[in-house]
Amino acid sequence: MKFEVTGKLTKQIDEMRYLTVENAWRYRSILRYFYIQYEKMNYWLYKEEVYEVLKENQEFKEYTMDMCKQDLDMLLSWKNLSAIQDAAKVSTVEEFKNKQFRYQLSEYSVEIERLTLRLENLFVESASLEPTLLERLREELKKLPQVAKQSEKEVGSWWSSLNSDFKRLNQNYQDYIRDLYSIKAEEMMKTQEFMVFKDKFIEYLRDFVKGLQNHANAIEYSLKNLSLADIDQVLKKAIAYEVSIPRIETEIDEAGISENIYGRWDSLNAWFLGAKGNESEATRLMDITNDIIRKITRYASQISESRNSAINRKEEYRKLAELFDQCQDIKEAHRLSSLSFGIFQMKHIKSDHFRETESINSQVFEEIPAITTLKPRVRGYQEKAQRTPIHSNSDRKEAMMKQIRRERQMEEKTIENYVVDDGIDFATLPVIERHVRTTLLKWLSKGLAGFEKKGKTEDGRVYQVELPKESDRRCLLRCEDGDLEMPAYVIRFLDN
Repeated sequence: MKFEVTGKLTKQIDEMRYLTVENAWRYRSILRYFYIQYEKMNYWLYKEEVYEVLKENQEFKEYTMDMCKQDLDMLLSWKNLSAIQDAAKVSTVEEFKNKQFRYQLSEYSVEIERLTLRLENLFVESASLEPTLLERLREELKKLPQVAKQSEKEVGSWWSSLNSDFKRLNQNYQDYIRDLYSIKAEEMMKTQEFMVFKDKFIEYLRDFVKGLQNHANAIEYSLKNLSLADIDQVLKKAIAYEVSIPRIETEIDEAGISENIYGRWDSLNAWFLGAKGNESEATRLMDITNDIIRKITRYASQISESRNSAINRKEEYRKLAELFDQCQDIKEAHRLSSLSFGIFQMKHIKSDHFRETESINSQVFEEIPAITTLKPRVRGYQEKAQRTPIHSNSDRKEAMMKQIRRERQMEEKTIENYVVDDGIDFATLPVIERHVRTTLLKWLSKGLAGFEKKGKTEDGRVYQVELPKESDRRCLLRCEDGDLEMPAYVIRFLDN
């Protein structure tokens, strides 16, 4: 059935405001008194009666008549109460002007108070599994062919009784099963105290399962063999009876009543026969109950085993002590000890080492032992890294340093040969070696990029690159491995 959001569902229920507002304790007390009087069929009350009753309580010690009147007016605005002016006792004009009202509880408020009462006693009232309800349903359904021939009033009474039993059956088993599946029940089943009434509990559940098996099958048989004409006639008479009940200020919705009654009949069928290929609710309830019995039995068995194991172990130790006492010598005692306290769970370790013999009769003690490295099978295990010492390279560094210095000195001497008037003119250089060209071009690049075209050699001499006087003057730098055309720069060494 498709879920529909209707206007009734989205409508705000003003009648429930008194439960959550600031002065809820006053409003609830007033409506509870109205409800108690409603149960006694005393429907109309004066504000004086309400005030006098409330003043008898300590909580309403400072309560005044004006406050009572305000509270009643507020409840009147929320439609929890309806009021009517009482003009029967009016004898003067002043009394007529000071309107005296009588108040009555609205239908919504009656149902809300019933709900709050049920919520207040939710943990006091206990649900149960009653096979008698199934028996009554079975007997009532048997009467359906005869009921179909009776008057609308009798059919209405029969239908009401049938629905009441079915509703109680649904609510009771759902609440009871919910309690058994609660965490509190689970914890309790694991305790030693539960063993005291475990048998009684299982017997109760088994009785219900037996009743369910007997009556559910009979009801299923009855439902399958009922005449559709009889069912339709009964349901139509039940609808007609509901419609015929006079109601004040309520428009009778025949379509809604019809839908409700047919829906309940379908639910009854689905409970015992199943619907849309699904198993029936009776079958599910039987499975659930059997599952609870198994669970209780399992817990009880675990508790018994834990208790018995301690007792048996004590007897085992005593018997073992007697066996040790009966040993002839220490060797026999050692053998008994190896059997009693040795390795109870042998570890079988295999390896692929080479065997010197193929004999199947060769024992492990006769063969050459093989070494197998076992690694822990844990997630965070890592093999230890091998430590490698840091070798000192100071001698090599010193030798390399000397070699570099020697090469630099040779380069400096070579380059000194090309210095003329504290400068090196690229246009007048002869054919030079590769390392000289590399050094000169490095100095040239550093000087062109430096501030004021200045640079410093590796040995600390400061120089400045002089650009050619003619911007287009170029020269040819000749080297052993080739020539390079470039501007005619001059590197001029400055005094420090």
